[in-house]
Amino acid sequence: MQTLLQDFRYGLRLLARSPAFTAVAVLTLALGIGANTSIFSLIDAVMLRSIPVKDPHSLVVFSWLANKDPQYHSFSNYGDCSRAPKGAHGGCGFSVPLFQAMRAQANVFSGIAAFAGPMELDLSGNGPASIARGEMVSGDFFSTLGVTTILGRPLGPADDLPNAPPAIVLSYNYWRSAFAGERSAAGRTVRINNVPVEIVGVASPQFTNLAPGKTQDFFLPVSAVTQIWPQYWSNRRQILNDPYSVWLVMVGRLKPGVPIGQAQAAASLIFRDEMLHGAKPLSKAADNPRITLVPVQDGLSGERGSMSSLLYVMMIAVGAILLIACANVAGLMLARSAARQKEMAVRLALGAGRGRVIRQLLTESLTLSVAGGALGILLAIWGVRVITALVTSGSDHPFGFVVAPDWRVLAFTIGITFATGILFGLAPAFRGTRVDLTPALKETASSVPGGSRHGGRWFRLGDALVVAQVALSILVLAGAGLLVRTLRNLHDVNPGFDTENVLLFGVNPQLIGYKDPQSAQLFQNLRERFAALPGVISARYSSDALVAGGLWSTDVHLDGAPKNQNVTANVMAVGSQFFSTLRIPMMAGRGFTSSDFVSAAATDAAEQTAQQAWEQAALAAANGTAGASSSPKPQPAGTQPAPIPIVVNQTFARKYFPKGTPVGKHVGAYQSDDYTPGVQDPGYMVIGICGDAKYQDLRSKIEPTMYQPFTGGGAHFELRTATDPTALISAVRKVVAQADDNLPLFEVRTQTQQIDQLLSSERMMAQISSFFALLALALACIGLYGLLSYEVARRTREIGIRMALGAQQADVLKLVVAQGILLAIVGAVVGLAAASTLTRFLSSLLFGVKPIDPATFLAIAVLLALVALAASYIPARRATRVDPVNALRCE
Repeated sequence: MQTLLQDFRYGLRLLARSPAFTAVAVLTLALGIGANTSIFSLIDAVMLRSIPVKDPHSLVVFSWLANKDPQYHSFSNYGDCSRAPKGAHGGCGFSVPLFQAMRAQANVFSGIAAFAGPMELDLSGNGPASIARGEMVSGDFFSTLGVTTILGRPLGPADDLPNAPPAIVLSYNYWRSAFAGERSAAGRTVRINNVPVEIVGVASPQFTNLAPGKTQDFFLPVSAVTQIWPQYWSNRRQILNDPYSVWLVMVGRLKPGVPIGQAQAAASLIFRDEMLHGAKPLSKAADNPRITLVPVQDGLSGERGSMSSLLYVMMIAVGAILLIACANVAGLMLARSAARQKEMAVRLALGAGRGRVIRQLLTESLTLSVAGGALGILLAIWGVRVITALVTSGSDHPFGFVVAPDWRVLAFTIGITFATGILFGLAPAFRGTRVDLTPALKETASSVPGGSRHGGRWFRLGDALVVAQVALSILVLAGAGLLVRTLRNLHDVNPGFDTENVLLFGVNPQLIGYKDPQSAQLFQNLRERFAALPGVISARYSSDALVAGGLWSTDVHLDGAPKNQNVTANVMAVGSQFFSTLRIPMMAGRGFTSSDFVSAAATDAAEQTAQQAWEQAALAAANGTAGASSSPKPQPAGTQPAPIPIVVNQTFARKYFPKGTPVGKHVGAYQSDDYTPGVQDPGYMVIGICGDAKYQDLRSKIEPTMYQPFTGGGAHFELRTATDPTALISAVRKVVAQADDNLPLFEVRTQTQQIDQLLSSERMMAQISSFFALLALALACIGLYGLLSYEVARRTREIGIRMALGAQQADVLKLVVAQGILLAIVGAVVGLAAASTLTRFLSSLLFGVKPIDPATFLAIAVLLALVALAASYIPARRATRVDPVNALRCE
């Protein structure tokens, strides 16, 4: 330890004598270590951190697998679980009756809980009405997970009884933001979807989510679903008793000593019995329905999928940055070790062993690395804040992952710091001990340092380090170039409608009890009032906004096609003046008239009534009610609802009616031997053809789309304005508040802001990768500059002789620049060869550009040539100013 401290003190004194070298080395290492630590902090938060519950290792999530999908008639998925294995059918959604059966019969669990959501709800009674996110949980959710409250009490089984008064528990972050952290919030009554609800507690701040990355504002009991959403569930009044409605995720805590295999067998037995031998079986024995239990850490994916590819790409980029930094500092250390050859020779001549000298040099390297790691931690903290800000920019929801240092991040930083110090210090350390004592100790052995017979060998290593830096920087540049071109290509996509001067916002009166006819009338009145606002050219509404990430699709049957041979089409419900407001051209036929909305509303009401009757009859049959029938009574002749009028896009017309026009043609409803609709669906009648427009996002190809009259539910308004649309936001809020002050607006933004938010992931990847690419290029440039500067110093005597013998400045300039350009070319060839292979892994992230894009690679090569020329010019210019007399005087 005493010798180590001595080496450390000596190394500090030497580094203090060379402040420029020390500053460059420490800053270079800090950039590499800081970038890696910041990205690993995000990977730790997103991919590695445990679920914030008590003893997460004994908590499992239920998933079902089968050879064929059960005959569910209602299925909701909130993206909590990964998809079933390829070639299998499965999911993690279960019905309430199955959850209750599992909880009552499975004695291998100490507790089973269920949850669903979060769902967007209307919250009032705490200032202006707002949209909040509530997660439905069973009464034993908090006790099963071991989650406590810091205020009030958690939800319990009594809160989840069918007739229990609605109660909620606030999340800690929502309590702080929406209720200002007031302790009086517990016990207060607010209104959710216009229903009085008591706040009974505030969850512990440690419990942020169960499904990773998903955020919620509060928790409310599963039994409250029919009270909170009476209109939304009007077709599914029996959802709490319906074995065909699948919408809950189940988690269970294993009893101590019970292996997961035993619990899985017991759960599969109950599940199989319910699926095969219930009142009305949902599966057949050949379907082999079964349960799989997966640890919660692996079974709940949440928002990890949307972040994982981004983080892995960034980790590869920062890994390349760290290698470049190591190569850069190793080159600096090699040059410095060559300058210290006489010192090493004196040490060896006085009896020091090679191991002792290597330890001294490695101690200096580790000292640099530790200093770089300390500075890198500060850079990592800043980097994490920048990246999370980029992730959440333009989003209505906070970042769902808690990025905070823990033992994994600390271990990673310490490990990478010491590994970096050893990595860049080994070559200089071994090189420093390979000294010929006699020539090294001569006062005038050479006019330059490094004049030993091993100089050529280390110089080849220095060349290799520069080539490696250039190759790695080319690799990062290639990835960044492809991602930047992807972002530009997406921005250049023609969405099929005019996106300029359009204000978007959502209104959902259904949440506070409006029925479909009331919603339709409200939207029509709001549209007229919005159209009368100064600066508004036109106003329209639809079931969803275009290019906003939402998608509604259905299967239809084309008349004349074989039975059960269905085709898929996207669907959007739109209000009047939809096409003219967005400036989507009508190509044939006509748009919607007032009579089309009346006809569609009548058809929709008839279908809802008949479907509700069928579901009640099916439920009664499943429960064994005497005389129950699984089908409603036949409708009297002449009362069949009329087909819904639709406008289809050009892609629909070209794909499904290639030999003629679909205008005036009938499109039937979905057909299947396994599906019996509650009412004879009248299908659709095509009345017009409109131009193609992007629906879900800019990446997806335009699919066959049907536009039908809007008849109720939530809606998104689009106002086309003559000036800046954001100037109308306050006036729009005033109009909505005058119509109903319990109606909050949500997702208020312009159409261009909506597109920017949709491209936030691509923009973030392009920005971060571009930053890393420029950093890699700068480090490679510094490495090339450092090597050539040392080369000029090492060859001062040679250059002096050349100039004394008549060499011109242009010849010397060409000599040095040619060496730099040659190294850059070799590095570029190696880097482009590696990039042509590795960029294939980016193919899923690219749009409009191939992984091997000649234009991108050519631009990178030209940029690198310019940078190499600039890095070579300054040392070359210095070489032309060598005075032959001074260069030869030492001889």
